Amino acid sequence: MADMRANGIHIEGMRKRYGTGDTAVEALKNVDMRVAAGEVVGLIGPSGSGKSTLLKCLGAVIEPTAGRMTLGADIIFDNGWKISDLRALRRDKIGFVFQAPYLIPFLDVTDNVALLPMLAGRPNGEARKRARELLAALDVAHRAGAMPSQLSGGEQQRVAIARALVNRPPVILADEPTAPLDSERALAVIRILNQMARQYETAIIVVTHDEKIIPTFQRIYHIRDGQTHEEAGEGRSLP
Repeated sequence: MADMRANGIHIEGMRKRYGTGDTAVEALKNVDMRVAAGEVVGLIGPSGSGKSTLLKCLGAVIEPTAGRMTLGADIIFDNGWKISDLRALRRDKIGFVFQAPYLIPFLDVTDNVALLPMLAGRPNGEARKRARELLAALDVAHRAGAMPSQLSGGEQQRVAIARALVNRPPVILADEPTAPLDSERALAVIRILNQMARQYETAIIVVTHDEKIIPTFQRIYHIRDGQTHEEAGEGRSLP
């Protein structure tokens, strides 16, 4: 199989309809989006605009009604899923970062990060080695043996980012990752996501309402009434 990281993620004409007949609701209407490997883009829009539906479609959580989605050179969806094991797709090819870190409270930091590759069948030692490398890259190696309850909010989010990266997915979907953080920590998270995108050639989509970070994006997709509109961002340098 071709390296899915080569060209990021590309969607064309994606639609999602809920219901049928007179009660049908078009949540997404011919959405187009392209995010290159190594790029971080913002996805913004008011409540009810279709952001959550789009994120669920991109994350293979729900099935679009129509459209096409490509990861690298591989067609994932073309008016129907082209991948038989969606669970493996989500585990191995799509990383998720949420507003809350959702760390497993009874596992230490290293095992929280190593769990996904272990579930994918990698040897425990190899998975933990990869976890420790990411924790070092994210400057939380000193917390490797700590439990989630012992971490600050910023540290928890860094561990969540390490977990999203551990299987080296071609795409990461970050849903309001800075919402609970103050300005300094929010900008630190975005700085990390940009560094990780470049280092691991990952395409990252950040859904946000956070006005602190919106000026940092080079490109932004606005979604309104189920349709996306691309525009250049300010691309302010991160401190």
